[in-house]
Parts: sequence; C-alpha cells; structure tokens
Amino acid sequence: MVRWRSGTVQAVRRRWHGAAELDVVTAEGPLRALAYVELVGEPEPGDRVLLNVGALVMGLGTGGYALVVALPDRLPADPAGDGATRDAGHLVKARYTPLQAIRLGVDEEASPHRAVMAAATSLEGMPVVTADLHSALPAILAGLHATSPGLRVAYVMTDGGALPAWFSRTLDGLRGRLAGTVTTGQAFGGDLEASTVHTGLLAARHVLRADAAIVAQGPGNLGTGTAWGFSGVALGEAVNAIGTLGGRPVGSLRLSTGDGRPRHRGVSHHSLTAYGKVALLPADLPVPDGLDPRLAAEIDAALAPLAERHRLPRVPVDGLDEALRASPVPLSTMGRKLDEDYVYFLAAAAAGRFAASLI
Repeated sequence: MVRWRSGTVQAVRRRWHGAAELDVVTAEGPLRALAYVELVGEPEPGDRVLLNVGALVMGLGTGGYALVVALPDRLPADPAGDGATRDAGHLVKARYTPLQAIRLGVDEEASPHRAVMAAATSLEGMPVVTADLHSALPAILAGLHATSPGLRVAYVMTDGGALPAWFSRTLDGLRGRLAGTVTTGQAFGGDLEASTVHTGLLAARHVLRADAAIVAQGPGNLGTGTAWGFSGVALGEAVNAIGTLGGRPVGSLRLSTGDGRPRHRGVSHHSLTAYGKVALLPADLPVPDGLDPRLAAEIDAALAPLAERHRLPRVPVDGLDEALRASPVPLSTMGRKLDEDYVYFLAAAAAGRFAASLI
C-alpha cells in the first residue's frame, strides 16, 4: 500500500540527470524527497507536493527518499505531440500504475532508428557482461576501459531494481564514459527505450554502435532470502538472450568476503542459481587470479558444478586496483566501500577485462 504525505518544498538541494533532491516540510517534520522532473515537472521552493513515503518509512537501503508523486498546484505541460498520434511514442512503462510513463520505443515506427532495428538480427559476437547488482556497473566499466580505453560500452538496464534510470547518481556520473543507456522492460529514462532485453541488446549494438555492453538491474535488489526469490534470477535469462542473439555472454560473479550473510559469502547463491540453473546457454564466468588461497579454493569448489556448462577463465588482475581507485564515481555495494568488500569489485573488474579481451 502507498503511504501518502503532503508537504511544501523548502529548498532544492542538488540535481543530477533527470532528478532533483528536495528539502520538504510536512506536518510530521522535514524530510528529503526526490522528484523525477520528466514525470512531475520542475519543483521550486514553495511548491506543494504529494509524496509517497513508503520506502522511507520502512528504511529500505535504496529508498532513503520520499518520492514526489505530483506538484498538484503547478502541473507540467503535456509532452510534445498532439495526443492524437503516436509520434511521441506509445511504449508504456510502469504500466497501469498512476505514474505510467509513455516513451518512444527505439524500434517503433515513429523512431528514427526504426529501419536499423527492423534489420537487426544479431549481436555479431559482441561481448556482454551480466551483473547481479547495479553497484557492479562502474567496476565492470573500469575493467573494460583499463584493458581497452577506447571501447564504446553501452549499459542495458533491466527492471529488477529501480525503474527510473534517473534514480542512479552512479549512472549520471558515468554518462561521459558510456555510449548510452538502454532501459528495458518496465524500466525507463534511458537514452533509448526498449520493450525487452533482446531489443535493448540489439539497440546497444546497432544504434549506439557499442563494442561491448553491460546488463544489470537499476539500483536496488528485490530479495526474500529464499533460493529463488530474488530479482537477479534474470541474469540467467539475459545470458540466454545474449547467446540466442549471437553475442558472447560474460558473467560477473558476485563474490564477497564482506557480506555478513552466509549465503552471499564466497560465491553468492545469486550467481550459483542464475548461472547454474537459469542460464541454459554457455557463458564465460571469469575468476580473478591471485586471490587468497583459502578463498580461491572455496570459490573453485562452489563453481565446480557450473563448469559442466560454462567456462571459468582465470583473469590477471594487474592494473585493476588502479583502475578501480580511479573510478569517476564512488564504489559501494550494500553500503560497503571498495576496501570493505574488495573481492566483489575485483571480480566485476575482472569480468570487464575478460570481455575486453574478446574484442
């Protein structure tokens, strides 16, 4: 259910691509709020705002904001288009919710990319790195560019976490290093919009002209602590899509020594399930070289059953530490910084390095 509040904008704190962070005063006191300007318009001090505070009240890790639902006294103008045609797009995302967004799909008839997408049938061997968490994105990119600085890399964002790409400050900070972002499924707000991961991958290759791509959900992760109850199972489906389209799937293993939950230490059960049980086509699952011998042995034992279908290449890590520390955005996963869960980020960078070596 929605927990509603009404408040008044006191100040606009900061902005990044697609979003504005606000100080809002409510009857219960001050709070931080986030407005997606393409959905609700540009908030200004003094504006009355309607808020959804559910995630904030629950204390969810990625939900540290009240979300602005509307500026009811100053509604934004309708988007371009006369409303009688589909020239402005008819791809509906976050469907049948009060804030469903109507976007122009990359392969729609009105899209300037329609002809390219209609002819696109293959990824032409493009390597695609899949990752369980959004936090792996900058580390994978660091590994790709540390190996081949000139690579054009696209991000294909799935809908397992945040739906608006605008939520991600990480993505905002990487815009200068990415060829573009394609939001797929119910996710929206990318440079290109696609209805499925398949069309998103084809758009990355043929519209953004990427040499390599990264597939991961937006910030946040749905999980119940059960064997199958987590949004990362979609990684296996992404591997199948990549392989079916003639790409080269490279799985970024979720490794950890800093996570307090046993099911995520060593090799996370998320990786073991997604790659071991959902992915039906073979992938490369790179393992960083030079790990502590006890950790390496634990990882090898956990991954042994996956070797029946997948390849487990060892990847040298020289230079990856420098690349990770030079990241233009902070590295953090579940609140842990680079040195607090180093192997997590190293594994993601190693996956990026291996993908670059395939080009």
